[in-house]
Amino acid sequence: MGGVKRSEPRAGMTGDKGVAGANLGLVRSHNAALVLGLLRDAGAEGISRLELAERTGLTPQAVSKITARLRAEGFATEAGRRASTGGKPRTVLRLVPEAGHAVGVHLDRDELRAVLVELDGAVVAERRAELDLGAGAEAVLGAVCAAVRDVVGDLPGGGGEDLAGVGSLVGAGVALPGPLDHARGVLHRVTGFPEWDGFPLRDALARRLGVPVVVDKDTNAAALGLAVGGAQEVVGRSFAYLHLGTGLGAGLVIDGGVHRGARTGAGEFGHQVIQLDGPPCECGNRGCVEALCLGAAARGELAEAARVLGVAAGNLVGLLDIDGVLLGGRTVTGAPDVYARGVAEVLAARARREGAGEDVPVRIAPRAEHLVSEGAAQLLLAPLFGRGDA
Repeated sequence: MGGVKRSEPRAGMTGDKGVAGANLGLVRSHNAALVLGLLRDAGAEGISRLELAERTGLTPQAVSKITARLRAEGFATEAGRRASTGGKPRTVLRLVPEAGHAVGVHLDRDELRAVLVELDGAVVAERRAELDLGAGAEAVLGAVCAAVRDVVGDLPGGGGEDLAGVGSLVGAGVALPGPLDHARGVLHRVTGFPEWDGFPLRDALARRLGVPVVVDKDTNAAALGLAVGGAQEVVGRSFAYLHLGTGLGAGLVIDGGVHRGARTGAGEFGHQVIQLDGPPCECGNRGCVEALCLGAAARGELAEAARVLGVAAGNLVGLLDIDGVLLGGRTVTGAPDVYARGVAEVLAARARREGAGEDVPVRIAPRAEHLVSEGAAQLLLAPLFGRGDA
């Protein structure tokens, strides 16, 4: 079992009244979320009330009321004063990151990773452990609950079985391979583990932990984490995140929002058939890109694995006309340059054949090792900042 890595408390990060018992319901209103999102984006430098009013379209009076409540509950505090073009200097406010926390859990087929994340996205505790996703519900639920309780153990109110008393904890996000029903938190026939079909994972974990739980596909969580983290500035507002680890899937961000589809089925990228009568895949089909790609990687033919991934990525780019492609997952991070170069070459050749002009950029996703678990935490945090696609 992996240990827990914890960061030292950050100096100077207490709010006007502290964070104990923070009223997280306060920031669930739309206007408060807009303000809180701008405070987060402003970072340590902060932002003035006048700037908040200008950027949100709210009246100065409304902004004053919202920021007063945020300060009273410990979510915001003064960050000094800024010179004004006229009149007295403006008071600048900033977010108090430790006023709220969320746990993000990545359930892979053979591994569990849990992180504790503050409001600004900083990871302050982590646990990693081996896991057998096919060991049965009781064993998997026990491992998840143990990891969640462990990473929140140092928070005020932590250390017990029921986490409802941890005042700053928004809840836990859990990300794992699909398919699944994001809205109901129910698993379907997870590829390779059909015994999970119909299991109400969200409700089962919420009962044990005593806090809200959100469940989503690993690729969707990663895509959300990338969108919140500013990936649009690198590859554009519409992009695909391709996750090649123990399986292969895609997370889609369209016009800045995560696209899940009507039944959370979008992004089942690994099971597109690109070779009729090809090698069998665990999903029951033959010639799936997942089987071909992972098979080549297992044989050490990394250039071929990258080429196969590039062909499938080209299909996706041609279908959706997206701005860019980001790559991640443990198989990719084992040889990032090979995969990035191989996928980019296939996409560039396709663009030349079609006379499409500029090549679609291909990048390795930042913090790829932690991307899914941190994105899972954003399933809880993003709505606090007005990100409704979470």
